[in-house]
Amino acid sequence: MSGYIMGQYDVIVVGAGHAGCEAALAAARMGKKTLILSINLEAIAMMACNPSIGGTGKGHLVREIDALGGEMGLNIDKTFIQSKMLNTAKGPAVHSLRAQADKNRYHEEMKKTLELQDNLDLKQGEAVDLVIEDGKACGVVMRTHSIYRCKAVILATGTFLKGKIFIGESVFDSGPNGLAPSMELGENLRKLGLPMRRFKTGTPARALGKSLDYSKMTEQLGDEKIVPFSFLNNGLEKEQISCWLTYTNEETHTVIRNNFQRSALFGGQIEGVGPRYCPSIEDKVNRFADKKRHQLFIEPEGLSTDEIYIQGMSSSLPEDVQRDFYQTIPGLENLEIVRPAYAIEYDCIDPLDLKLNLENRQIENLFCAGQFNGSSGYEEAAAQGLMAGINAVLKIDKKNPFILQRNEAYIGVLIDDLVTKGTNEPYRIMTSRAEYRLVLRQDNADLRLTEKSHALGLATEERYRKFLDKKEIVFNEQKRLERAMVDPQDINDFLVERGSTPIQKKMSILELMKRPQVGYDDLSFVDPERPLLSDHARTQLEVQIKYEGYIAKQEQQIQRFKKLEDKKLESDFNYDEVEGIRIEARQKLNQFKPVSLGQASRISGISPADINVLLIHLEKMRRKK
Repeated sequence: MSGYIMGQYDVIVVGAGHAGCEAALAAARMGKKTLILSINLEAIAMMACNPSIGGTGKGHLVREIDALGGEMGLNIDKTFIQSKMLNTAKGPAVHSLRAQADKNRYHEEMKKTLELQDNLDLKQGEAVDLVIEDGKACGVVMRTHSIYRCKAVILATGTFLKGKIFIGESVFDSGPNGLAPSMELGENLRKLGLPMRRFKTGTPARALGKSLDYSKMTEQLGDEKIVPFSFLNNGLEKEQISCWLTYTNEETHTVIRNNFQRSALFGGQIEGVGPRYCPSIEDKVNRFADKKRHQLFIEPEGLSTDEIYIQGMSSSLPEDVQRDFYQTIPGLENLEIVRPAYAIEYDCIDPLDLKLNLENRQIENLFCAGQFNGSSGYEEAAAQGLMAGINAVLKIDKKNPFILQRNEAYIGVLIDDLVTKGTNEPYRIMTSRAEYRLVLRQDNADLRLTEKSHALGLATEERYRKFLDKKEIVFNEQKRLERAMVDPQDINDFLVERGSTPIQKKMSILELMKRPQVGYDDLSFVDPERPLLSDHARTQLEVQIKYEGYIAKQEQQIQRFKKLEDKKLESDFNYDEVEGIRIEARQKLNQFKPVSLGQASRISGISPADINVLLIHLEKMRRKK
């Protein structure tokens, strides 16, 4: 291949969004000489859409990224301007932390982290092709004809590949936020035989805060007690910025309906499939015609700007229509738009073409992560980037891949869903996707994953020490509470006041804590020996005690799940030799080469009957051996 060699690396990461940053940092921290390429250094960890991290399901991913030694949790803890725990009226399995970010500071802090990381080089430039030799990825070709060689490539291109912007009748090539798109790489990936497809997403308008009338909206405050994302932080104090809630109305909907024909979404210009769980406002008005109003949140974009983000109002309508419908909303009557809403269409890969370690099935040493894999969201991208970075290093070192099972982490659910089930729309994590969410809580991500991170060489000694300390403290305190007894005369008045049944004889504090009306802190007046616990340890202790029975039942379900996962299938297994499997199932199994019977059972088109036939066949083979 013509061109001049500019450098030799172990790992090259193409793209420096949320996936690329985690991939590059993981590879560098595991000791590999790493290069991260960004088409524009201003795109590093760019929040092209909502200026926030976390949320329902997504907060779990951030905690898991942090427990594995990733950067996202630490970075948002440095740069948030409002923090809120969601779903607190429900059980702890669905509690999810969400924080508004100062988007400029988030980018700046992550860029600085990349710049200061040992073993990591950061360069601005556009990758236009891959160097493939003997079926292996071993370098990238730049627009300037320079070549960087490597042992593994990670593609984390986000929405830049053949990016196309739609604003009403106006359609033009562009990456997100007005940055240049990457037009050649997508075509060259197609020439290499990768199964590419078109997805789309969108973003609302940005406006000036000074043009809003906040007196017509409902103020949304952050939590008084701030819960950090990172397990390295315990208790954060910061003056928080308010967000605001307002609603669309019939007038808004009428303006939108009268202009459906001018929307790129309904006009046929958009080929790509959009995210079902994050529809545009015109899509909402069309699909939910009986709904009288839709809520929208006014979210500040940072402390150094007056720009605000209008959450829940993405659109591909023309600018004049955007102005007209936004100004029908209470508080937005004099709205001054500085960046119009738009839809963006882009190239991504069919994730069914990936292995569980996020390596491409066709090209060895080519790993893929983030929106390039058909997912949606900063958190989903970062989780995949971290795993791709880890597995690229393990592949170079000829070690077994690092795979998280569905019972071990939301990251495991995310990746298994993508590469086993595939997706026909931008994939978004949700708590409902996790079968074992009672044990995959955000509060215990460190207990689930720090040991694994330490074995990989990602968890720092400080993180590992904190993990061991928390584990020991929670265990010891639980044992102490089992022994600490309370007399009826000391506690019954309190129990009656709380609406709980009085006790007739001495009872342990641990048993009392199992009652929904009684918390750990509530019992301090009858427990003078209680130690001072960190917030992380206190939360973990309380959840383990209150939900002990439910957790035990879920652990039984997990054991049944593991029986199928533990039945491994060889990559050269010939499913044509298995009598009784349907032709469709045989074709799917030969195509995907599942690593276990459990994964095989989750492939679309494989029935329980097919799995039973496989089980019988495997047992026959075992007896013959």
